[in-house]
Amino acid sequence: MAKARRKRQTYTSGQRNSILAAARKEGLTALQVKRKFGVTPVTYYSWRKKKGLTRRRGTVGLVAGSSGNITRDVQSEVRARVRQMMPGIVRNEVSGYLKQLFGGRRGRTRRV
Repeated sequence: MAKARRKRQTYTSGQRNSILAAARKEGLTALQVKRKFGVTPVTYYSWRKKKGLTRRRGTVGLVAGSSGNITRDVQSEVRARVRQMMPGIVRNEVSGYLKQLFGGRRGRTRRV
């Protein structure tokens, strides 16, 4: 027996904007948006991403440019960039220290 196909709901840009605005204003989760408006979580998240309303895990507020607080937006952007750069910086520093400690002694024996 074949599965029944679901009807695909299409939303106008005005409907999308009003759903996103209501969800943001009420602080709804994707599951709550699904229950209230019938929009699947995947669709809801893709709308948010296209509108630039996404946020990273562990951050408070929306991405830079949307909260209206420039200081907080700049701090958030700087933190995000530092998090991206940090692993490379640490890797280079550790490599440098290891080369300094062990690099000059390769192939040599220790004299007692």
